[in-house]
Amino acid sequence: MTTPRLGSVVPVLRVQDGDLALEFYEDRLGFTRQWEHRFEPDLPLYTRIARDEAVLDLSEHYGDGTPGTGVWIPVHDVRALHAELLPRLAPRQRPGMDEDAPGGPTFAVLDPFGNVLRFCGTDGTDGSGLS
Repeated sequence: MTTPRLGSVVPVLRVQDGDLALEFYEDRLGFTRQWEHRFEPDLPLYTRIARDEAVLDLSEHYGDGTPGTGVWIPVHDVRALHAELLPRLAPRQRPGMDEDAPGGPTFAVLDPFGNVLRFCGTDGTDGSGLS
């Protein structure tokens, strides 16, 4: 008998406009679309995006996810990512670095639908899976 193993978790974030979501996640945050699905051309979008090991599903489907969800994303060299993203974010969204956050230096970015992405620096010793 084999021991069951859990795979990586993929959060589902509710988005109300797939085009706007993809523009934000691809152009501003550097994610890449892995695949997308619609039952019919005019029906809601469900898509998977990824950047390195971070994987997110975005859904226009009512009932998938809750607007305002928070996602914690471990990052090697969070300061370099912060410097990379700042010029691409909207002029009024200038996230600062919280040096004293519980998981390590952290900055948060809001997507256009109120979901919060918390990018946290880690050295891999906190069980995040990064090493």
